[in-house]
Amino acid sequence: MSPNSRQIAFINTAHTFTHYSLLILATAVLAIVQQDQAAFGGEYGPILALGTAMFVLYGLGSLPMGWLAERLGRKGMMTAFFLGTGGGMMLAGWAGSPIWLMTALALMGAFSAIYHPIGTAMLVEAAGPRVGRAVGINGVFGNVGVALAPVVTAFLAARLGWHWAFFVPGAICVAVGLLYLREPAFDASHAAKGAKPFPEIPAVVVRRAVVILMAIAAVSGLVFNAFTLLIPKLMEERLAGSPDLLPVVGLLAFLATLCGGLTQYTVGQLIDRNTLKAVFLPLGVVLVPALLALSFVEGWLVLPLAGIVAASIFGQVTVNDTMTARYIAPALRAKLYSIRFTVGFLGAACASPLVGFLHDATGNLALAMVVLAGFGSVTLACALLFPNRREELAPEMWARSPEALATRPAVAPAE
Repeated sequence: MSPNSRQIAFINTAHTFTHYSLLILATAVLAIVQQDQAAFGGEYGPILALGTAMFVLYGLGSLPMGWLAERLGRKGMMTAFFLGTGGGMMLAGWAGSPIWLMTALALMGAFSAIYHPIGTAMLVEAAGPRVGRAVGINGVFGNVGVALAPVVTAFLAARLGWHWAFFVPGAICVAVGLLYLREPAFDASHAAKGAKPFPEIPAVVVRRAVVILMAIAAVSGLVFNAFTLLIPKLMEERLAGSPDLLPVVGLLAFLATLCGGLTQYTVGQLIDRNTLKAVFLPLGVVLVPALLALSFVEGWLVLPLAGIVAASIFGQVTVNDTMTARYIAPALRAKLYSIRFTVGFLGAACASPLVGFLHDATGNLALAMVVLAGFGSVTLACALLFPNRREELAPEMWARSPEALATRPAVAPAE
């Protein structure tokens, strides 16, 4: 296996652990209210809200990562990700009180913040010219974490107790981190030999793309996190109402989010052959009506609708990651990823208390779905406003674009 392939393999694995670790609580809370009421109480909302600090640190922690990577090295940062995130999960597995669990979750969030700004930048550099395909496959690995979290957590919590649902994946994450320690640091300059230089894109086009990208990040971060958090509860309410069916809830949530993984791979393939807007717009169009339908639909129809929502949300993640790769020069990517993911994860931090509050206020998730549909309409507006430029597929054409020609000084006619 080449250095590039090994690097991508570790980055993809880190993406799985990132999303898996952040979603353990969403299913574990269903077991905690049954198995540990003496220490944690029996209410869903307050226990779910213990994850708020995790998502806040996950969001705020992304901002300095590009700066830290320049000083500590990307290899060291990714090693800290594996060992710190895994250690946080193991600490949560020993939690005996709400404060302890909240602290362990916060630690998980702080170390998980390393992945997206650093790992995504490393992935894009190692991928070479087929960025869309690499980002799509990487998205699938992240979605595997999202999909496995409810089903594995439900299984471990039902068979061994909720503590083991944190401890087991934490130990595996630490083990992968120890393997990564043996991997030599990745030489991005060597990997880039022979590649075409990044084109000079007109500043007006870049500014428009960045503004829209930040707006998307703020909204999609909340929608992504809220939906992945509430899937287990949604399946319990609409399809498996008995508390004895926790493993069934996890399996149903797994099936719904699996649709997102399949979409991310397909979107990654499409991006390398189409403009970003051509792929992004259909994903934005289906999201709002599907969320509105989920606000009132009962029974098995919930499963395909949840799959459609997951496909739209996860497919958009692949598009958004590729936006930065296509419009931002390599030297600035890690810093922009840091800013973008900070904006997105601050929105994501609102998801846990928002879902908990709306559920406690109404007794179900119907209103939460309507609220998410409202945020989804903002994403649709961003998709409509995003540039639709053929230069994305032929970067050499940027030099002849109308914006580039308009900024060149006029040549005086010869006398």
